[in-house]
Amino acid sequence: MEQQKIVFSGMRPTARLQLGNLLGALDNWVKLQHNYRCFFCVVDLHALTTAYEDTSELQENTYQMVIDWLAAGLDPEKAVIFRQSDVKEHAELHLLLSMFTPLSWLERVPTYKDQIEQLREKNLATYGFLGYPLLMAADILLYRAQAVPVGEDQIPHVEITREIARRFNYLYGTKFFPEPEVLLNKVRLLPGIDGRKMSKSYGNTINMSEPPDSVRKKVSQMITDPGRIRKNDPGNPDVCTVFAFHNVFSPDDVAAVADVCRKGEIGCVQCKKMLADRLTAYLEPIYEKRLALEGRRDYIRDILREGAKRASAVAAETMEQVRAAMNLNL
Repeated sequence: MEQQKIVFSGMRPTARLQLGNLLGALDNWVKLQHNYRCFFCVVDLHALTTAYEDTSELQENTYQMVIDWLAAGLDPEKAVIFRQSDVKEHAELHLLLSMFTPLSWLERVPTYKDQIEQLREKNLATYGFLGYPLLMAADILLYRAQAVPVGEDQIPHVEITREIARRFNYLYGTKFFPEPEVLLNKVRLLPGIDGRKMSKSYGNTINMSEPPDSVRKKVSQMITDPGRIRKNDPGNPDVCTVFAFHNVFSPDDVAAVADVCRKGEIGCVQCKKMLADRLTAYLEPIYEKRLALEGRRDYIRDILREGAKRASAVAAETMEQVRAAMNLNL
């Protein structure tokens, strides 16, 4: 019987998960767990790279994120679900890899300068922030993952992981670490309700934990074609936030929606109501499952503890081999 490929991925518990997280990653994880040996990690150490000054919401965000994962369909019987800081080997491998990783490799990662520019209000002149691609590489290599599901913006992080795996194997005369492949997520892009990028800082998100009434209210606030004054005016769906959501949630009707919009045969209020119906129907099973899980903190904690045990068993075996290759064992 062919052995299942190993997949690793993680999310930072920095805020409530939104529709973008669901469509951009989580939906894909749910599919992958049926065909791969999956390790899905709450990367709380990564959260500290940009949020080290205020950790007051870290525990609550962790609980809520795992609830979102389970509500979306992740199954702890099929995938290993755990918290990064509960498996100490992540930190150990990160330290050992840092001994031979050139500084220039970290400085050239595209997101390094981009995030420093975007997060100017934070003091990111820290080793932790510079070294987060190396910590990400340690996360992946610790489980000898052969594939990593990412969006296009994360491809450079997988590439540096491949380089570090090659360097380790070359320096220590082994073929121990595989070079992980990219599993490119089929990202269905969604704007925020105001047409800008969906972001907590803009206050324009629709969260996975949003109750149906709140979802409907947010849909009613969505920005439509600014050039359309009366409901019978011809509209331009290409500049309409509501239509961007129809592209994702009304795939069978999207051509018809565009046609009646351009002809002025449907008003924006009616179009929003149609979207709200589709969106709440899509989210309802997730929301109902969330409600059932919300008060079960012991259950969430047990899943993370059991996941950490399973992850630690693999991690300990990896580190035994790493230490042997580096002549650290006596």
